[in-house]
Amino acid sequence: MTAPSALDDAHATTRRITTLSVGTATILIVMKAFALGASGSVSILATLADSTLDLIASLATFFAVRWAAAPADPEHRYGHGKAEALAGLVQSGLIFASSVFIGWEAVQRIFDPRPVAAGGWAVGVVAASIAVTLWLVWMQTQALKKTASLAVAGDRAHYAADLAANMVVLIGVISGAYLGAPGLDAAAGLVVAVWLFWGAITLLRESADHLLDHAGPEEARVAITAAVLADPRISGLHQLRTRMAGQALMVQMHVDLDPQLTLEAAHAIVVEAEQRILAAFPHADILIHADPRGRAEVHMARSDEVVEPLTIQVGPWS
Repeated sequence: MTAPSALDDAHATTRRITTLSVGTATILIVMKAFALGASGSVSILATLADSTLDLIASLATFFAVRWAAAPADPEHRYGHGKAEALAGLVQSGLIFASSVFIGWEAVQRIFDPRPVAAGGWAVGVVAASIAVTLWLVWMQTQALKKTASLAVAGDRAHYAADLAANMVVLIGVISGAYLGAPGLDAAAGLVVAVWLFWGAITLLRESADHLLDHAGPEEARVAITAAVLADPRISGLHQLRTRMAGQALMVQMHVDLDPQLTLEAAHAIVVEAEQRILAAFPHADILIHADPRGRAEVHMARSDEVVEPLTIQVGPWS
């Protein structure tokens, strides 16, 4: 059972915020390109390269969330939600490439420092970039309160890293332009590279977990269990399985009911349980199987059990 209106609202939110992200990245690129031309700062070069890859990643996210919102079809019965995880993989690859490029350039400038020119323009552009990025991160945070989009979360992680990186760049530009220490400018670029590399690894891990059907958070399992067992007519549940498919939390379980109940009565109990779960998780897609109490399928493993495979040896016997 699903809640289409909640998902539709979440998808509309992701479409709006990804459009805003693309526009912001474009503005930042123009500003930083101007500052690089005026100053020649390696840390400005670092943050410009990062913003360029941010634009590519934001475009990937822009299209991915629209693909993920497409309804299920005969070839994709569970919908297209994992397109967001694919966008996360693209983002992580681009961030990694950016970190390598920036790190290489920074190391070269450490050994061959160059003065930072037009410090006033450079400082002004970086300060403006910090303000614009801070506003975008705030907007993305508000969007994530309404949606569980992995793509938007990855995009926000991008720009949150950019925010910190721009602050480091600001220190580097000021050091190179006003303190006569261009080596600090290059060192700031190297710090940005390390920061981006770590962000790429984190995003890669999250995207891979999503694609490999990593279980939902333990807090969700506890809340779902409590919601289901709030009805005393449900004496237990087993084989509870959760995973994320885009913004939808996929939930499966078996519940134990009185074997004397009619099919209609059992159905009503299950529907009420679904409604309680949806009250806590509006984006959930829920499948509940009713078992007669004491007669559950003993051959099927619970999701938290590890079952050794059965091996049958066929002669010759030793």
